[in-house]
Parts: sequence; structure tokens; C-alpha cells
Amino acid sequence: MSLTHLDTEGRVRMVDVGAKAATRRTAVAEGQVDCAPETVALVLAGEAPKGTVMATAEIAGVMAAKRTSDLIPLCHPLGLESVTVRVTPLSDPSGFHVRAEARLTGITGVEMEALTAVSVACLTLYDMLKAADKGMVIRSIRLLSKTGGKSGDWAAEA
Repeated sequence: MSLTHLDTEGRVRMVDVGAKAATRRTAVAEGQVDCAPETVALVLAGEAPKGTVMATAEIAGVMAAKRTSDLIPLCHPLGLESVTVRVTPLSDPSGFHVRAEARLTGITGVEMEALTAVSVACLTLYDMLKAADKGMVIRSIRLLSKTGGKSGDWAAEA
């Protein structure tokens, strides 16, 4: 397998996707922030020092998906049609699960947008809760599935 972001001389380049057919594409990603049970309770009680934590993280994730090409050097700017980010509190282990889905009809995939949405949502949770819990851990950010495109559909093993 060759690396698509390198030219024949080994220089980095943005992949030319101009000849690809537009297809309906989706990507789903997830991640998790582990924290103390008291931190989750603080959020659920609406007593976090910086406000509405889960809603802010969800908005931050959507905003990040829209800016992926500004953050990841060789990503194409995309006309996203839909991005959803959901933060769900967890009790065992305690923390928050973050799930993002990105959709478009286009010539390149939206995996990086979904992964960026999850990453920034997790970072936002950390930022908003660090005053209450400095021992938080962001982990397991991964692609769950993708559909569309030349390579077809893919799903992570359970």
C-alpha cells in the first residue's frame, strides 16, 4: 500500500480527488472522557463552574468538524450537510461518552471531520471540568464506521 499524501519524490501533497464520483458519505466516531463520579454528578446537577458542560462540548464538536481542513494540513475543505455530536454521561466507568456523525454528498470522505468533532468535544469537556477534576483521561477516540466512496462501507469490530 502506498501513502496517498506523498508524491513520487516523497513530498507531501493534497490528494487530487477531482476525478472521483460524488457519493453519499457518512462517518461515525466516538471517544470517552474518564473522570471521578463526583465530576459527573456536578455536571448532571448543573453545578459545573463553567456552565452547561455537555451542550457546550456538543457545540464545540460541531464547530470543530466545520474547521477540520484548517486544523489538519492535507484535509480537503468539505461542504458538510450534517454534523451531530452527542455527549452522554457514564457511570461505570464514570465519565462521558462522545459520539459524532458527519454526512455529505461529495468526492471525499468525512472520517476526519467526525474524528475532529469527537476530539474537540472531549477537549472541551476537559477544559470545562479541569477545575473540579485534574485527573481526567481522554481515551479511545476512534472511527466506528464509514459509508460511501470507492472503498465502500467499513465498520469497526465490536
